[in-house]
Amino acid sequence: MKKEESPSRIKRGVAKDIDDYIKDFPKEVQTRLKKIRETIKEVAPDAEEKISYGMPTFTLKGNNLVHFAAYNKHIGFYPTPSGIEKFKDDISVYAWSKGAVQFPLDKPVPYDLIREIVAFRVKENLDYSKSKNK
Repeated sequence: MKKEESPSRIKRGVAKDIDDYIKDFPKEVQTRLKKIRETIKEVAPDAEEKISYGMPTFTLKGNNLVHFAAYNKHIGFYPTPSGIEKFKDDISVYAWSKGAVQFPLDKPVPYDLIREIVAFRVKENLDYSKSKNK
């Protein structure tokens, strides 16, 4: 049996930017991806956007904050292992692994939780940058 292909990998290679990544998804998925992007930007206005590992990625001070990607049945959110560890109780209702959590497309996206995780990652990232520059 052929492995199910994810929408993030169908039709094309790597997107040139986040807008390009989002545009090929169904409208309801686009809406969620745009809202996740806006949520991240609200919490991390100084973060830069790029495509990394074929996914929308936000960086701060040259270091990855979070990635996200859409698939057939979920949106993957990748806040690094430290983000997962810090919020493991909050994400326990979702499928998750060492570095990722899956938000099912048939359930509401927990934007408030995403805000909290991104805020944690911003602080962690800035603390790391300060310690690196001592």
